[in-house]
Amino acid sequence: MDNTLENYSKYGVSGDALALASEAEESLKVVYDSIDDIVTYNELKVLDAFRTMKFSDTHMGQTTGYGYDDIGRETIEKIFAQVFGAQKAYVRVQISSGTQAISAMLWACLRPGDELLSVTGRPYDTLMSTVGIGSGECDMSLTAFGVKYSELDLLPSGDPDIEAISNAVTDKTKVVFIQKSRGYTGRRALLCRDISEIAKAARKANPNVIIAVDNCYGEFTEKTEPTQAGADIIAGSLIKNAGGGICKTGGYIAGREDLVENAARHLTTPGLGSEVGPSLGFNSMIARGLFTAPQCVGECLKGAVFASKIFELAGFETSPAADEARGDIVQTLTFRDSAKMERFCSAIQTCSPVDSFVTPEPWDMPGYEDKVIMAAGAFVQGATTELSCDGPMKPPYIAYMQGGLVKEQVKLACMLALENRDG
Repeated sequence: MDNTLENYSKYGVSGDALALASEAEESLKVVYDSIDDIVTYNELKVLDAFRTMKFSDTHMGQTTGYGYDDIGRETIEKIFAQVFGAQKAYVRVQISSGTQAISAMLWACLRPGDELLSVTGRPYDTLMSTVGIGSGECDMSLTAFGVKYSELDLLPSGDPDIEAISNAVTDKTKVVFIQKSRGYTGRRALLCRDISEIAKAARKANPNVIIAVDNCYGEFTEKTEPTQAGADIIAGSLIKNAGGGICKTGGYIAGREDLVENAARHLTTPGLGSEVGPSLGFNSMIARGLFTAPQCVGECLKGAVFASKIFELAGFETSPAADEARGDIVQTLTFRDSAKMERFCSAIQTCSPVDSFVTPEPWDMPGYEDKVIMAAGAFVQGATTELSCDGPMKPPYIAYMQGGLVKEQVKLACMLALENRDG
């Protein structure tokens, strides 16, 4: 204990904070074991896909220009498809964000006159311009092209409103959209069992409806992925879970073959679709990222449950609970005070390997309606598998903490945040 305190004291951690951390750790053994079980299952699933597709050194070369006949890119996409239980996957460094992947997914499924129904409330801020709602309205949105949009809120419990979904889905509904993660809300992340219930209810009302899922922050948090729970198509970012903390950019779309190819045509051009797109030497990065992703997500989850427990013991309003089933890697803390939220994010920033000396301040971040504060000292800009904490500066002032390539960094950050909570 003395040596441990000496190691932490250089950061300004007191004996009281370390004692609280030890109490939290002691109570989490069963939860950590459960996370290890998920990691083992998913890591072996990923390894099996690499073995099945006979991945080799040949697949880690590069193509340039058009990128025709890139055997490495094609093999990696088959590996992603197997891992996610999908017919086809489109995995490219040319996709620069999860929002871009999700936008392409929706454009792949919808045509003028079709109806889009979001059953998890209002989409994440950066997706609003794609849909054409709120201040995100623009002449390149889905609604501007004649797509009709409506939304249903989740129940107060955070569960999907199955009865309302059953009544809202008609023969005119083309796509039911699900956001798995909580986004910038206080609700819980959905689990694959929730997605399965939504899919069954929607298809009972309309057998031809397409179930599309924003899978950002949710990959490998469970043993099942949405495409194995009734989703027709999913999309996500490689600088989040699926990139394993290694990918520097990129995104993926996986699911039904025709829908995934339509997304590729939207991102490239009709007639070329997934046939073009040079890998530029990034095949090794994407492959390594996927291979390490389950382990990386496990560290993120352990950091999140530790944060949940220690902040609960310290009297914070935090969600989800440490022993609650998780569908994403996000942990929230509600401050109800803007200054407290800013101090908390500053404490997180001081534990970053990059820009630890920087003080984060709220700013007008592109794609968001409110000012956003973001603590993110990451090796890859915006990589939320690396420890970060952010949130819009609006009541009730919720900070969204996620990531952590190593749990020890998250543990230190949490203790420092407790030390600095009063300024």
